[in-house]
Amino acid sequence: MTAAQADLVRAPQSFVEMPEGLRLDTPEVEDGAAIWRIARDSRTLDLNSSYSYLLWCRDFAGTSVVAREEESAEPVGFITGYIRPERPRTLMVWQVAVDESQRGKGLASALLDGLTAKVGAERGIDSLETTISPDNTASQRLFTSFAERWGADVARSALFDAGLFPEEGHEPEVLYRISPLAQAS
Repeated sequence: MTAAQADLVRAPQSFVEMPEGLRLDTPEVEDGAAIWRIARDSRTLDLNSSYSYLLWCRDFAGTSVVAREEESAEPVGFITGYIRPERPRTLMVWQVAVDESQRGKGLASALLDGLTAKVGAERGIDSLETTISPDNTASQRLFTSFAERWGADVARSALFDAGLFPEEGHEPEVLYRISPLAQAS
C-alpha cells in the first residue's frame, strides 16, 4: 500500500455538518464576553476570568472557533485551542461549550471537525489533545466519536492528579491524545 492509499484509508469518514441557521467562524475580541457567558452557563467547565476569554479571542483566534447564529451573528458555541509549543503538530483543545439552546444538535461535533480541518489545513497538525475529567461523559463521547470519524487512535493517561489543584473537590484531568489524524480533503 502506498502512502497516498494509506491516507485514503484514514480519511475522515464524514464531517459533522453545522446545524441549520449556524455558521463556523473565527472568534473576535468582541466575542469574549459571550464566550465567557456560555462557559459560565455550561455549569461543567472550569470558568476562567472574563479577561482570559478576551485574551483568548485576541491571541488564539487562529486555533479557536465559534458557532454564530446566521441572523444575529451572536456566538452560541465555541472551542478554544492552541498549538502546543513543544509539539507544533498538536492542537490542544482547551474548552468546548455550547449554549443550552443549541444542545443536542451535534454542534460540538461540527465545531470540533471544523476546527480540526481548519487548523490542519493551515498548520499541518497530525494529533489533537484535550483533558477530560472522569465524570464528564459527554466530553468522553465527543472526543471518542471524533477519533472514530478521523480514523485515529485514542491514548489516555493521567495528566493532572486531583491533588495538584488548589481547590477542594477538583477531579483529576485525563489527557486524551488522538492521533494520527487523517488530513482533511
